Parts: sequence; structure tokens; C-alpha cells
Amino acid sequence: MTQPISPLLPISYSKEVAAAKLRGAPIVALESTIITHGMPYPGNIEMARSVEAIIRQKGAVPATIAVIHGTLHIGLEPEELEALAKTEGAMKVSRADIAFAIAERRTGATTVAATMIAAARAGIKVFATGGIGGVHRGAEESFDISADLEELARTGVIVVCAGAKAILDIPKTLEVLETRGVPVVTFDSTEFPAFWSRSSGLPSPLTLNSPAAIANFQTTREQLGIDGGMLIANPVPEADEIPREEMEIYIERALDSAARDEIAGKAVTPYLLSTIFDITEGRSLKTNIALVENNARLGAEIAVALAE
Repeated sequence: MTQPISPLLPISYSKEVAAAKLRGAPIVALESTIITHGMPYPGNIEMARSVEAIIRQKGAVPATIAVIHGTLHIGLEPEELEALAKTEGAMKVSRADIAFAIAERRTGATTVAATMIAAARAGIKVFATGGIGGVHRGAEESFDISADLEELARTGVIVVCAGAKAILDIPKTLEVLETRGVPVVTFDSTEFPAFWSRSSGLPSPLTLNSPAAIANFQTTREQLGIDGGMLIANPVPEADEIPREEMEIYIERALDSAARDEIAGKAVTPYLLSTIFDITEGRSLKTNIALVENNARLGAEIAVALAE
């Protein structure tokens, strides 16, 4: 159940989002770590504007979420989006530290988990991102498991992604999601995708072929009183994918490099993504942008279907 935001919580809605809430228009939440930690300026602002434009074209309103100087922003004005894209040293905030960033008046970019929390508190039911975090390879020794999985189990937001990031242990990630009772639905495919690749080699737990069917599934869950979110895996367009067999070679090289450089904790994912970018000579980033745009498109269609 959506919880109202405390009147004491420093929060700011963009004009566009505030107007959408008043008229009951469909809204799609967007994370901000992809802007501050995903790619350098000006590529990051170009990507952010493109994703927001796609959502508007599909009849929904984009709400990019971030903490700026201690204020939780649900939607950013154009000048705020530009400033965030140029910000250096922004915190990467998840469930554990989003309240810290607000209390200490810091600037922080929201991860999947933190974006879900903010979206639910604002009454936004759909969130489009690139890929979720999950169980890291070697987690049986490191215990490195993303907070995204726990958030999906407890927070009632539909998360549209291109699957779990391929640098993760995808079979273990799916196992944890199943254990936590999170529905995993692949859109229009019986195979679960692997971020840059259309298939992980694993069957999808569930498949639905239309935004309306996804909206109906979520509505039925709410009618049954089932808490928690839903994961919608949306395979990257075929023209933009990097085949799984090829990506595994790049990922193994990046993992070896991370082990050699003793990278750990929150630094692991950005390090691996940056290393893979270098290995693929930028090809991975082009695929990343394509899948984020594709997810924004589907997220908007689901939000519109829910509103109808």
C-alpha cells in the first residue's frame, strides 16, 4: 500500500509531475544513478532527455528522482536535470542511505531500491530503469547481494528493466527473487534476458505479451492484497544486442581486472561497467542506452494501461 509522504519531509515535485498527479495522469519514475554514475557529460544529459521524451511521446509523464541538497526531488526541472548531469561526487544512495542524504543535506543519485522507495511514497506505480542489481558472482564468499532484490519483495512498484545486469550471477538472482515471492515476467519472450543480450540462457518464470496484460496482473495482485513489486524483463532490441557468448568473454576479463585491483562494495558495478566499456570500445554503452530507451517506452505503455 502506498504510504503518504510526511509533510515534514523535504520534497519537491517538478511542475510537470505535480500537474500530472492532480489530474491523475500516468507517471513513470526514473532513477538518477545512470546519470551521475553511468556515463560522462554530455552523453548522460542527452540520454536523460531522450528517455524523458520517449515517455512523453507515449502519453505518460517522466519523474526523474534524486536527492539534491537534502531535498527529495520527484521529477526534475530542465535546469535541475542539467545541473545533476554535471555534478561530481554525488552519493549513490540506496535504502540504507537515502535518509542519510536527506538528513545531512547531501546530493545523491538514487539506485533502483531508493527510486522504488521514493516512487511508492509519491504514489507512482511504474519505474523504468536499465538493469537491476542482484546476487554478485562469488556471493557465497563475499555475501555481495544488491538491496534491489529486497526492495522488490517489499515495495509495490512495477520495475521495467532489461533483466539483471549480466555481470551478476543471474541464476542465483532469479532464485532469490523466487524465494522472496517477486513475480518475474519477461515481456514477449519465454527467455529471461541478460541486459546487453536478449537471452541469459534461462527460461523466464512468467511471460506476458502486452502492457495491458501486465497492468491487469498487477491490479489482480493488489486486489488479493499481495505486497511487493513486480519485475518486468524487457529484452533489448535485437538490432542493438551484444550476443551472450560474446559478452561473457568481456565480463570474465572485467571480473579478473576487478579482482586484481581489489575492487569491492559499491565500487564493483561501476568499475565493471567502465572496464567493459573500454574492452568493447564503447559498444556496451550504445547497447545500454538502447535498452534504457526501450524500457522507458514499455514503462510508459504500462503506466498508461494502469491509468485506463
